[in-house]
Amino acid sequence: MTTSIWFWIAFHVGVFIALIVDLVSFKRRDRELSMRAAVQRSVLWVILSLCFSVVVWRLKGPQHGLDFLTGYLIEYSLSVDNIFVFVLIFAYFRVPPRAQHRVLVWGIVGALVMRGIMIWCGIALVQRFHFVLYLFGLFLVITALRMFFGKYERRDFGESWVIRICRRAFPITNEFYNEHFHARVDGRWMLTPLALALIAIDIMDLVFAVDSIPAVFAITQDPFIVYTSNICAIIGLRSLYFLLARLIDRFIYLQTGLAVILGFVGIKMIVADYYPISNWISLGVIVLVLAVTITISMIVTERRAAAGNRK
Repeated sequence: MTTSIWFWIAFHVGVFIALIVDLVSFKRRDRELSMRAAVQRSVLWVILSLCFSVVVWRLKGPQHGLDFLTGYLIEYSLSVDNIFVFVLIFAYFRVPPRAQHRVLVWGIVGALVMRGIMIWCGIALVQRFHFVLYLFGLFLVITALRMFFGKYERRDFGESWVIRICRRAFPITNEFYNEHFHARVDGRWMLTPLALALIAIDIMDLVFAVDSIPAVFAITQDPFIVYTSNICAIIGLRSLYFLLARLIDRFIYLQTGLAVILGFVGIKMIVADYYPISNWISLGVIVLVLAVTITISMIVTERRAAAGNRK
């Protein structure tokens, strides 16, 4: 079932209107997002995505609606993994809290373009060479194992090859100039550290997309569903960042849960032709794993904090 071009246009118009409204409302606040505001905006983005899933359900059928919902949940849960790295990037470049929102907004615009290209190429590859799905599945399982046994460490993002190229190609100042990505210094235009942070964010999103996009291929190969589930998860990432960045130390087992989800999706992709697993089961597994790991993380960290206070 092909998707009407008008459906594609309407989706992108809705996304850009939502981004503009969100950006304008943030500028009017003229201050960093509070915890309450971050919660409210995160809930709002989730509600909008769920409403869109209903639209897909009604216009394209129940199966496509379920595919979108499952793909969205996979992408949204895996996008939490991005936040761990975003926190490190902002800390490394010492980005002021107010400027972080602007970096994330433009990072999402970059993600729209990059993920669109990757999804188009990935689907064309799968349709031409079906065995690629097995390779994607194996890649996801390997990534899950690395995530399960690994941990995030502070990285020297300034030494990445992309940043080194930028430093050689463009003049760069070490000073921030409000929320500008470039500034005129001593008569010449120079990039600010905020621009380098944006480049690092886009590169890391590209790296994470290599994992997350194949994961949705385990659910569906419909270009519209794969793309929209990705974008709906990504546009809610900004508000989720300001919420989880303050609670990141509480989710000590979340990375383990994400590894389990990624491994499950990889196995589902590998065995799909022999032992197909319904998307209802996939949705249930994802929700259960997230609920269990988040609940255990909160309980354990709360007990540790209580024990520390008694000493």
